[in-house]
Amino acid sequence: MYMTKIESIIEELKSLTLLEAAELVKSIETTFDVDASSTSNAGMMVMSASKDVNVTPEVEEKIEFDVVLEEVPAPKKIAILKVVRSITTLGLKEAKDLVETVPKSVKEAISKEDAEEVKKKLEDAGAKVSIK
Repeated sequence: MYMTKIESIIEELKSLTLLEAAELVKSIETTFDVDASSTSNAGMMVMSASKDVNVTPEVEEKIEFDVVLEEVPAPKKIAILKVVRSITTLGLKEAKDLVETVPKSVKEAISKEDAEEVKKKLEDAGAKVSIK
């Protein structure tokens, strides 16, 4: 009976998606006050010595990026304003407000490739841009 229960759990674990597995690890860490990232043996979790120990979540690969307009030089303002309007759905007044109140996010939650493309367009117009 004991081995059948373990085998059943293992089979269930095999059917989990990566996201579900990550959520399971977080739940186990919280429930049993363990840190899965600090192991003394590859397959064993180590019990933390104190409940005050901070559990650090797994670092997941970032898939969404924000393009932030950091600086707009005065002589390049009109060119940058045109680029901002072309890459956003903002009207002239909203785009002007965005350009004048830097640092400000221009595009949010976009792919790395799109973020790089937007950054290049803005930099080509003379703006200083960062991707976060």
